[in-house]
Amino acid sequence: MPFSADPKEKKILIVDDDESVLELLGFIVGKEGFQVATALDGVKALEAVEASPPDLILLDLMLPRYGGFEVLRRLQSGESSRIPIVVITGKYTDRSTVDLIRQESNVVEFFEKPLKPQVLTPLLHRILQTRPRDLDRVEEKKKELGTQGAES
Repeated sequence: MPFSADPKEKKILIVDDDESVLELLGFIVGKEGFQVATALDGVKALEAVEASPPDLILLDLMLPRYGGFEVLRRLQSGESSRIPIVVITGKYTDRSTVDLIRQESNVVEFFEKPLKPQVLTPLLHRILQTRPRDLDRVEEKKKELGTQGAES
């Protein structure tokens, strides 16, 4: 399936109680051209989803004021049930727990921290069917070279 949507049209909600992780993930996601929203805890995450539903959620499991599991459960009904969720955690999680999390209807992927940008960004583009910024740059370069070649 070709990637066609512009990342600027897609909003990603990043939920993590560690501000440095929020900043880093926000930088990575923003650099790809996506709109970025953030929340430091489960309550703020649910409020953000209700106020302006994102196209995808990066959700830490270990959160104050509603943990990640509680947030997952609450997002499984109504309109929010269609929002894909990528679960991230800094806590070691055994295989059976990871398998249980992956079986949740709205979970599309599970990662342990640290999250590598070269793994995360292609995943985001694939899920949201957006064109990676690198692809846009390649296309622009091709057009530029094609135009220059026609002039000579």
